[in-house]
Amino acid sequence: MLHTFNKKLEIANTIDALAWDSERGTLTRLQNISTLPEGFTGSNTAAQVAVDSSGRFLYSSNRGDDSIAVFSIDDHQGTLKAVQRVECGGKAPRHFTLDPGNQWVLVANQDTSNIVVFARNSHSGLLTPSGNEYSLSFPVCLVFA
Repeated sequence: MLHTFNKKLEIANTIDALAWDSERGTLTRLQNISTLPEGFTGSNTAAQVAVDSSGRFLYSSNRGDDSIAVFSIDDHQGTLKAVQRVECGGKAPRHFTLDPGNQWVLVANQDTSNIVVFARNSHSGLLTPSGNEYSLSFPVCLVFA
């Protein structure tokens, strides 16, 4: 399965789950799911999307709702199910990344100039604030090197 996120979807705050047919070279939409909680009415622009190394969980950031949305990925269907929405610990989560061991998620909050660290449960995909935070002027991208 392929999960996409493009400029149109960024403005619409949605993620597409697509099926890839490698013999024909075609994609088929399986699902279009919102990154926002039901009933959200404020202004928002979705940003970063990442899948954990097991391929079981997808994460997406929301600038406006200032959250990270957590989705489980169905092994057979490839569709997404919302399992958590967690406040990102700042404003405008421009980018986030999973550490190489997939135990932590670091969120770069551009407008509050901070990086917030979340513990990640590898079995449930759920995020928990660790209490660790680092001040940095306008962080926009995080990369482990």
